[in-house]
Amino acid sequence: MTKENAKIRIDELRRILNKSGYEYYVLDNPSISDFEYDRLMRELINIEAEYPELITPDSPTMRVGGEVSEGFSEVSHTVQMQSLADVFSKEELYEFDARVRAALDIESVEYVTEMKIDGLSVSLEYENGSFVRGSTRGNGFVGEDITQNLKTIASIPLRLTEDLPYLEVRGEVFMPEKSFIKLNEQREASGEPTFANPRNAAAGSLRQLDSRITAERRLDIFVFNVQRIEGHELSSHRQSLDYLKKLGFKVIPGDGVFSGIDEAYAEVMRIGENRGNLSFDIDGAVVKVNSFAQREILGTTSKTPKWAAAYKFPAEQQRTKLLDIALQVGRTGVVTPNAVLEPVRIAGSTVSRATLHNIDNIKDKDIRIGDTVIIEKAGDIIPAVVGVEKDGRSGDEKPFEMPKSCPVCGGELVREEGEAAVRCVNPNCAAQQLRAIIHFVSKPAMDIDGMGASIAEQLLEEGLVSCCADLYSLKYEDLISLERFGDKSVRNLLDSIEKSKQQGLDRVLFGLSIRMVGSRAAQIIAEVFKDIDSLMSSSADELASIPEIGEKTAKSICDYFRQDKSKDLVDRLRQAGVKLTYDAQTVDESLSDKIFVLTGTLPTLKRSEAKKLIEAHGGKVSGSVSKKTDYVVAGIDAGSKLDKAVSLGVSVISESELIGMLES
Repeated sequence: MTKENAKIRIDELRRILNKSGYEYYVLDNPSISDFEYDRLMRELINIEAEYPELITPDSPTMRVGGEVSEGFSEVSHTVQMQSLADVFSKEELYEFDARVRAALDIESVEYVTEMKIDGLSVSLEYENGSFVRGSTRGNGFVGEDITQNLKTIASIPLRLTEDLPYLEVRGEVFMPEKSFIKLNEQREASGEPTFANPRNAAAGSLRQLDSRITAERRLDIFVFNVQRIEGHELSSHRQSLDYLKKLGFKVIPGDGVFSGIDEAYAEVMRIGENRGNLSFDIDGAVVKVNSFAQREILGTTSKTPKWAAAYKFPAEQQRTKLLDIALQVGRTGVVTPNAVLEPVRIAGSTVSRATLHNIDNIKDKDIRIGDTVIIEKAGDIIPAVVGVEKDGRSGDEKPFEMPKSCPVCGGELVREEGEAAVRCVNPNCAAQQLRAIIHFVSKPAMDIDGMGASIAEQLLEEGLVSCCADLYSLKYEDLISLERFGDKSVRNLLDSIEKSKQQGLDRVLFGLSIRMVGSRAAQIIAEVFKDIDSLMSSSADELASIPEIGEKTAKSICDYFRQDKSKDLVDRLRQAGVKLTYDAQTVDESLSDKIFVLTGTLPTLKRSEAKKLIEAHGGKVSGSVSKKTDYVVAGIDAGSKLDKAVSLGVSVISESELIGMLES
């Protein structure tokens, strides 16, 4: 691969991984599977290793995780909660076994094989037999204290059957299928957005500040490891699980010990074949060395044990009938075809709709209404039609043609040369208006808390808003009479709308739904032009000359601000008091001689915010760790940068320590 091709692929991988990481870890609303995410991350790591000069501070290889919810205190783990090294094939699993046998200098190893529960890893601590604290894994060194929420899980014993002086165990909290179905039914009935999958629901439930809400979610746990124990001797993993069961824990299912990798692999395959029959979700199987003495010899890296491997299963597929093709209109007018399916159970949920992407995909795969199609959940999250069984056709199947007019407003549909997307070009299309408002109020844009999709739709239907500028004209008397609105909710929403006026030019630009302008492009443009008027009077050539802003993006921005409707929208936002300027940070020199590297996701700060704070105090943020690095600021699920910092002896600090430095 040439350097030029490597850069193109790196940019594409970073875009996908950054988006997926935010959705998975911050929004708890993932769009790709762990399997796919891990595969893409591995590809990026390999390319960056070949071309280290292409590594940048915003590369996702420096972060593998999500944010800690506000309101929970930090917990330092006395024993590091490590993650597992992943394998994706039989060959890679056998390579793991070869490394183990070579390190131990023996012919065969005794393994224990377990299901890899798709949930949230936690630590449970006991003193004198009583449950005293529970915490999340976090970055392995520091997690968050969620003791009160964990106490609501009935399968966690609050008192052990023996009064051990101290015990710390590790387990995986998950949401059973029945609880997940019931929760989504309740949320749908109340107009709330549903959770994508049980793992998403479990994570959201454990992050509730009100433990009563967590109790209603009916979470469960499987305990699978002893982290630290006093008052009892253990010699093997199998023995430890039996002992934990005796103490009152619900331990990971399965009780087999396997002589050699052949037997262990056969069990991995059996687990994979049976995954669809379980009442909870799994995303793989874990193979562990059984002997604790052998584990001591094998040791660990700074992040993963050398005595265990996680075999990740590929996405599950099912066959069902394509009943119809429905069209959905997005916020930029893109009309997306979606498959209406005969309901089918796949990867832990019932699927009745799936994406077909675009008309070219339908034609290329020759997908017809009435076909038996193959459905796959991309990473067990987003259902998609990936194939067609053409041999079983009866002749009654109907080819699909994209209509000439919008299914919502009847406006003209246009397909520009070189694009796969078909768009509705009517700016007053109701579907576009709704999705544009939903995007404008979202957290990455104007962050108007309390304005979800259902509220936006309600305001649109009531005629109170037709575009984002109308939000700033809403009054108390407009909202108080609406269904689901009380005095407190109205005041909170109006306060949030008022607060959003100060977000600044970059957030406004992103919120306007300008084609090809994401949050990164919006920030770059705002930094260059500083105010909306300078931007609106700029030419496409000026915009295209900015690094990272291409010709197509430049043209899209100019086309947008050339429209009278866009000019009117900007004027209305200005009159409402929305801030349409960008303020650069004031720099002091207190950290002028210090070099920082940010890795993982910090508890309260976004990495971009931490970078700005460091630079505002004269410090430098680097994209890679070296002997010249002064501090590595490690967040949750810190990646390879943390490993390198440990190996080089670079100081590793937490977010709170960074803030302390800035304040001093």
